[in-house]
Amino acid sequence: MTTPIAAPVWFITGAAAGFGRAFAEYALAQGYRVVATARTPRKLAALEAHAAALGATDRLLVFPLDVTQPEAAPPAVAAAVARFGRLDVVVNNAGYGIVGAVEETPEAELRAQFETNFFGAVAVTRAALPTLRAQRAGAIVNISSMGGQLSFAGFGAYSASKFALEGLSEALAAELAPFGVTVLIVEPGAFRTDFAAEGTLRHMPEHPAYAPVVGDTRRFARGMHATQAGDPMKAARAIDRALAAPDTPLRLQLGDEAVDGVRAHAERLLADLAQWEAVARDTLLAPGGATPDGAM
Repeated sequence: MTTPIAAPVWFITGAAAGFGRAFAEYALAQGYRVVATARTPRKLAALEAHAAALGATDRLLVFPLDVTQPEAAPPAVAAAVARFGRLDVVVNNAGYGIVGAVEETPEAELRAQFETNFFGAVAVTRAALPTLRAQRAGAIVNISSMGGQLSFAGFGAYSASKFALEGLSEALAAELAPFGVTVLIVEPGAFRTDFAAEGTLRHMPEHPAYAPVVGDTRRFARGMHATQAGDPMKAARAIDRALAAPDTPLRLQLGDEAVDGVRAHAERLLADLAQWEAVARDTLLAPGGATPDGAM
């Protein structure tokens, strides 16, 4: 008689709305076990009601977690393991965006952006790693953005936090491969979430000098809410498929905007590399270590 395989455990940050809520609902619908965390636990009541309607209350654990408080991550992970015995997929989803030119963005706002989008994900990841390494199995899913590969005027702070997350994730993937732990960086385009909702997307004070270059970005951001074409539930399904594949990619773009934008950006990078390759390579020390003018 074979022992039944236990349903995988998904640990999700920022599960009260948007992508996080969709990931939790998707995982519950698949029969998975879910640890849904949020800074304000009462905002998870709707998810609890959804689980009850599915008859899945035994497969859902809700737990308070403010990712900007590093000391809060270990107790949340410990609660998950105590309830379900393991972790399979850790989804670092909690995050928000800022719109504003770099000069328009106060240092405190820039640091707060990193505290959530970057350091928050790091804290949860570090808390989960001992369990994942001991299991020699599992996955870290870091929700980045197409803005983690390229940026636009007005999105410098947001992209900087996502670029940092992607750099760390790429190193982490190499570090965890010997332990059988996968890292997946997800780069969505515009999806129907609350990312651009009033009170969620933070708009920095406007400086008139930047109106010609950041104005279009501000107008786009203010009109984006509830118009995005991407379906968060389909994003969850795509992530699950990528994790189940024998060749899980390091990066997964989601949506036409992300695929087209990242491809065009990569092509520009390669074109610049080719155009300036000779100059780039002509920077080595002369034979013997002397510089062209003979100085050592």
